[in-house]
Amino acid sequence: MRIPSHVSVCLICLVYCIADCLSGRDFYKILGVSKNANVNQIKKAYRKLAKDLHPDKNKGDAKAQEKFQDLGAAYEVLSDTEKREKYDKFGEEGMKQNEMHGDPFSSFFGDFGFFGGGGNARGQQETPKGADVTIDLEVTLEELYSGNFVEVVRNKPVARPASGTRKCNCRQEMVTHQMGPGRFQMTQNTVCDQCPNIQYVTEEKLLEIEIEAGMQDGQKHTFVAEGEPHMDGEPGDLIVRIVTKPHPVFERRGNDLYCNVSISLQEALTGFEMQLKHLDGHFVPVSRETTTWPGARIKKKDQGMPNYENNDQFGTLFITFDVHFPKEAFSSEDKETLKRILKQDSVKPKVYNGLRGF
Repeated sequence: MRIPSHVSVCLICLVYCIADCLSGRDFYKILGVSKNANVNQIKKAYRKLAKDLHPDKNKGDAKAQEKFQDLGAAYEVLSDTEKREKYDKFGEEGMKQNEMHGDPFSSFFGDFGFFGGGGNARGQQETPKGADVTIDLEVTLEELYSGNFVEVVRNKPVARPASGTRKCNCRQEMVTHQMGPGRFQMTQNTVCDQCPNIQYVTEEKLLEIEIEAGMQDGQKHTFVAEGEPHMDGEPGDLIVRIVTKPHPVFERRGNDLYCNVSISLQEALTGFEMQLKHLDGHFVPVSRETTTWPGARIKKKDQGMPNYENNDQFGTLFITFDVHFPKEAFSSEDKETLKRILKQDSVKPKVYNGLRGF
């Protein structure tokens, strides 16, 4: 049987439309990696692009948020072995349809209205979205200094097919009623479609969060579509906010670190040498040959926190000294000896407003 030419053209167009609908976004192109890239290469590409494409760094770009979300979606799929296999087989849209209905072609013909007419008379509407979920992730200063990968268990509601149908895509439409000869009345009615029924099942999912060196307290990491689900739309996002745990030695201010070192009165007067253990385990040499008074402060350049934008740059470490005075009483002879050594008889007590720095 010979197929008419106009039918052949329609079928060819249909095939191209199906291919386009099932392809969706090119996640490999978004991440700039090849299709045989391993997980580490994907993570490395994501880390680099996440810094460059972050909306806070591209406030003048109207599509910055969209690009950042595309990047997050690409990383979410390609870093997950199961999702990546489905994506390679069906494409993005086909993968979504396969997960919901098991057949990526099933909804296409219904929505497209090709055989039997119909189509989408309502036109394009904004896709509803579930609520975003924000959680705090406590991390140590050591992790923010060196970087780390942290695993978080997310108990997420996931939609699964259920028996029966449900009302969906509800909207308000004007309906005209004839009241009599030449008399009409318009009322607004709620009109809904009938969609396959679904049920929410709580599933445990392991999410890997990279703590990048130099990240700031309060900085956020977004997992696209890991938030609250929406029955008729897309799930919201999961936003992980970095919260720094208090540290027993160091205090962070920007990219600078602050700490206190307590020394004896003997060391304060005669000098000392010591090794200060840093956040990653390396030691910072600290020494004084001259007198060290209480509250004296020294600076160690490039011994602070790494810069988030450029990990080759570091802040400054500020060390403040406390002097530990002996508590035991001195003998009369020791007191006279100290007076001869210190030679401070001419220094008299002074009363002043220390809070104003006089």
